[in-house]
Amino acid sequence: MSTTRADPSKTAAKLLEQYDEEWVARLAEELDRRLGARGLAHVMRAWRLSATALGELFGVSRQAASKWLDDGVPADRAPQVADLEAMTELLQRYLKADRIPAVVRREAPGLGGESLMSLVASGRSAEALALTRQMFAFGDLHR
Repeated sequence: MSTTRADPSKTAAKLLEQYDEEWVARLAEELDRRLGARGLAHVMRAWRLSATALGELFGVSRQAASKWLDDGVPADRAPQVADLEAMTELLQRYLKADRIPAVVRREAPGLGGESLMSLVASGRSAEALALTRQMFAFGDLHR
């Protein structure tokens, strides 16, 4: 791989000149899947999740979760993965790394007696992200 970096805008223009739009769209989808897999691996490390726990979080088998890490996240799961990535960024910004696994597993009154993980597992990742944002909305404390 070259150490120099191409301008993404210029590269995109060249790709659209050289290939038909359908091929470029498939390339973009594949890049999204692969970037999603990287994000998912990041979440797994931060939350200390096994492939089995990851599968349970998304309601799929351990094998399916492992396949997502190897082949990319399915497009229909990308929004949930993006929510988890955003939650993880917030947690890493405001908490010590060794606290994150306990925080995501802990049932809390502010979460309706649930944990962030249980919210995600029940298909409510957007709600879990919104509640995580509320946890760290320190500017609201002065109102």
